[in-house]
Amino acid sequence: MTQMGHPVDFWDAFRFWLKLGFVNFGGPTGQIALMHQELVDRRRWISNERFLHALNYSMLLPGPEATQLAIYVGWLMHRVAGGIVAGVLFVLPAYFVLLLLSWTYAVHGNVTWVATIFYGLRAAVIAIVAAAVIRIGSRALKNRTMVAVAALAFAAIFFFKVPFPAIVISAGLLGLIGSRYRPEIFATPESHTLDAPPTVIPDHQLAPSHTRLNARRLLRMLVIGLLLWWVPLLTVILWRGAGDVLAQQAVFFSKAALITFGGAYAVLAYLAQAAVEHFGWLAPGEMLDGLGLAESTPGPLIMVTEFVGFLGAFRHPADLDPVVAGVLGATITIWATFAPSFLFIFLGAPFIERLRGNIPLGGALSTITASVVGVILNLAVWFGLHTMFGAVAERSVAGITIPIVDLTSLDVVALLIATVTFAGMMRYRWSIVPVVLGSGLAGFLVKTMLR
Repeated sequence: MTQMGHPVDFWDAFRFWLKLGFVNFGGPTGQIALMHQELVDRRRWISNERFLHALNYSMLLPGPEATQLAIYVGWLMHRVAGGIVAGVLFVLPAYFVLLLLSWTYAVHGNVTWVATIFYGLRAAVIAIVAAAVIRIGSRALKNRTMVAVAALAFAAIFFFKVPFPAIVISAGLLGLIGSRYRPEIFATPESHTLDAPPTVIPDHQLAPSHTRLNARRLLRMLVIGLLLWWVPLLTVILWRGAGDVLAQQAVFFSKAALITFGGAYAVLAYLAQAAVEHFGWLAPGEMLDGLGLAESTPGPLIMVTEFVGFLGAFRHPADLDPVVAGVLGATITIWATFAPSFLFIFLGAPFIERLRGNIPLGGALSTITASVVGVILNLAVWFGLHTMFGAVAERSVAGITIPIVDLTSLDVVALLIATVTFAGMMRYRWSIVPVVLGSGLAGFLVKTMLR
């Protein structure tokens, strides 16, 4: 067991999380890919194994997994303050961008210029995700069994639409049982390269004091976390009354935050049904407009809830100014959506750190990691098809869903941007900032010239 390497300066980490908040396009897949590239490969702040260990736990939780992964890594490096900074900055830029776009949509009803600006970014995200699949897969799929688990996970979700939580739970049970009988296959040992540069947080180190289990500290965190989560929301409910739209949003999105397994796409139908049919916050089809805005801007895809919160309160302001009501609705929605994620990490991460090196848990997490590679590949293929082709349909044959693309609808420019970006990242190790700026500029110029 070794001591922790030279620690990362808090303000260096602050600047990194702030920058990441402005460039974390591509939903959870792209965001996880960005963090892996920056934290593991480029900056060497955390080892691959510890990154995947944190990722596996985040994938098991309800809520935005990429945000929770950022909170986990921030907490690991700089205690609770680091986790708060990482989580807040991961979301804050997107909050302001989507607030502006939601206001524009509500007042003017036209946000097509967003697609023009972010056209090239969607193509670049394909390359970012593809590079992440290769990097993570080459390290996580350490034998043929893990390759098979990844392939089965991909087939299950891509062709059979098996829910993501079912895939993760099944993979975890397989690894848990398999590690008891064939630990050499399922509880795969961590790989170490002797000539690899050292990481700030290596695999084998004495656990920092703040990561160790402490009952008093956990109890204090539970009480403070619940108060911070619910006191602002209860204040709104008492101020506005239970029947007011802001109170309804506080309660509904707090409940939704506890059941959003599988990411934004998995919970979209539930949110759309409630927002359109039950509460009347949105008109039919507007949820897809909101998702399009969330996909085109930085931040987690679950930020679509901010769009719902703004429009719902804007259209039912009661005695408030509509814009003020909309801003309050957006803020309350985001608070209710993301506050539980901080509590989940700060309470659960010490237990997960304690279990590092446990063979049964290691087997479960190894197979979960393998399944996650398959899920990421599924998202990369899905995202790639819908970005590269203007017409994509699905056909169901004997329970198997098969995507059908119209080859004549191929977007050659998007293919070119994705290819160049992928080659640059893999061959020349381009960092994310020039990739985002360059692809965004290229897309904007192309769309402008084709008008």
